[in-house]
Amino acid sequence: MLMDLNADLGEGFGSWPMGDDSALLDVVTSANVACGFHAGDPSIMRRVTAQAVERGVAIGAHVGYADKAGFGRRFVDIEPDALRDEIVYQLGALDAFARIAGDRVRYVKPHGALYNTIGHHEAQAAAVVGAVADYDRTLPVLGLPGSAWLRLAAEAGLTVIHEAFADRAYTPEGTLVSRREAGSVLHDADEIAARCTAMATGRPITDSAGGELTVDAASICVHGDTPGAVGIARRVRAALEDAGVTLSPFGR
Repeated sequence: MLMDLNADLGEGFGSWPMGDDSALLDVVTSANVACGFHAGDPSIMRRVTAQAVERGVAIGAHVGYADKAGFGRRFVDIEPDALRDEIVYQLGALDAFARIAGDRVRYVKPHGALYNTIGHHEAQAAAVVGAVADYDRTLPVLGLPGSAWLRLAAEAGLTVIHEAFADRAYTPEGTLVSRREAGSVLHDADEIAARCTAMATGRPITDSAGGELTVDAASICVHGDTPGAVGIARRVRAALEDAGVTLSPFGR
């Protein structure tokens, strides 16, 4: 059994930190690095990519809306052509720092509201797919199973990777419960670890309605900006390894 463990990193800005990037890089196998639009800045991108290369962690471009004030968690009604160009811009920026560090961007994962929007918004999903295809067709793309984003990416010939979330509640339909709803984010490390082990070994988890849901994924995301994130990530990794799951980056 193989599983990738990813986390959103590099999401500070200037003097404002967000999460413990260095500690999480000792736990995860793939790093979704903010590209300066929803969070991050050039110096942070340089530092996180260098640390990722030192630890053998795959570097992914965590592209998002240009919305630092909202941390990229607000919908932006942007024209598809403009969105396409903004995604290319972010990819190129992060890839430059990854190459300086001795590697390159290995995959693409949209962030926050963009991630959720392109699950169903065909025009924006097509714009992000087009940006990746323009920049580098060999880059795998990471997303939620059943999303318009992954369907259009597959139709365009891109490699699609299904993702699951360690600390997010799921609806019976397999989508994420909105962060605006109570219980949408889980905080108990043992519960989160048990859910991750179930997902990695093909067993169902409990959805928001109390039913059983089987999540098909090759990568599990542990969020770096939740309270106790490092401890949760370590607990998840230990539980997966105890269950006989081999942790390895898909983006290699």
